[in-house]
Amino acid sequence: MIKKPSPILAVFITVFIDMLGVGIIIPIFAPLIVKNEYGLLSPETTEASRNLIYGILTATFALFQFFGAPILGTLADKHGRKKILQISLIGTLIGYILFAIAIHQRLLWLLFIARALPGFMGGNISIVLASLADISDPKDRAKNFGLVGMAFGLGFILGPFIGGTLGKIHLALPLWATAGLTLVNIALVFIQFPETFQASGKGKVSLLTGFKNIKKAFAMRELNTVFLTLFLQAFGFSFFMQFFQVFLIKKFNYDQLHIGQLFGYIGIWIAFTQGVLTRYFATKFAAPQILKFTLLGLALSLWLILAPSTAWMLLLTQPLVAIFQGLSQPNLTGIVSILSPKENQGEILGIQQSVQSAAFAIPPIIAGVVASIDVRLPILLAGFSVLLAWLVFVTFFKSAAYKEKVLA
Repeated sequence: MIKKPSPILAVFITVFIDMLGVGIIIPIFAPLIVKNEYGLLSPETTEASRNLIYGILTATFALFQFFGAPILGTLADKHGRKKILQISLIGTLIGYILFAIAIHQRLLWLLFIARALPGFMGGNISIVLASLADISDPKDRAKNFGLVGMAFGLGFILGPFIGGTLGKIHLALPLWATAGLTLVNIALVFIQFPETFQASGKGKVSLLTGFKNIKKAFAMRELNTVFLTLFLQAFGFSFFMQFFQVFLIKKFNYDQLHIGQLFGYIGIWIAFTQGVLTRYFATKFAAPQILKFTLLGLALSLWLILAPSTAWMLLLTQPLVAIFQGLSQPNLTGIVSILSPKENQGEILGIQQSVQSAAFAIPPIIAGVVASIDVRLPILLAGFSVLLAWLVFVTFFKSAAYKEKVLA
């Protein structure tokens, strides 16, 4: 008798390869635009303009994800997880290939298309999370989401290091490597990833679903506080994730190799946190208890990034960011999953993706403006937004419905 593939193992492999591809791109993006390596921009382009173009280009991915992710979530409920996951990965593959061509041909307009396409088709993580929710008991969801977080972290360990190393040879080389990995991922999903959901055949698809989801998110009595917390946390963390590379270039003169090495170091701590600490704390404390401490810790640790006067001191501050973020994200997702009806997991996680995509789309543009005033301002804004997320959560979250679902 042939043994069926493990759903959790398949989810882990899929997320790992997907995030490895994402991580490979991180070290090259800021040098490509902010330092204008390979001349995609004219030499006369000012620093302020380069920062703004980088911000808009970064926001493009999240903006199109805002439209695409909820559509993919609905389609995953309607037609099954596996089929839609394969389609989204194919779109992501095409986007990476276009990205590489844009660098070779020095075509800035093609670069925007190359980020828009995988953004629209990049709702694969929400599909994977829905699959994981399908096979997880309520009490195990935070731990299983933590395992996905470990795959995320492992991808971030190797991805930026590979991207930084290959990017020193040519900035397009990491994109070709990412395209190859995505092709492998498509094959693995076809062979290894099991269908975890009985397709309903129902669900209305619309380009306006993202806006409708935002409205739904804050109209849900049991979930509106969690979604607001998610929005503010993602809004703040986006300032850090998207413009930390610019901060490193401006303050410490980092190149793609050093950016890749530092993000690889951060990935080690993310993997340790979500693979070990998240699973450990999930057996000791409920998710709401954990979040009351980790959101505050994340806000303070983001501000602490500004303290080092020499680059090596970042090795002391970055683990704190990774640990508090690594504990916060899976527990927020776990609460959303537990409070969601089982038959609507794909739709609800699509709503969550809409909230996060909206939060990710706005900060890069703001940061592109304020970074020209002071490169520290995006990090300061990051801490303020996460602090506000903590205040909202500790003030308004009611745990009665959560406890009832966990004990059910």
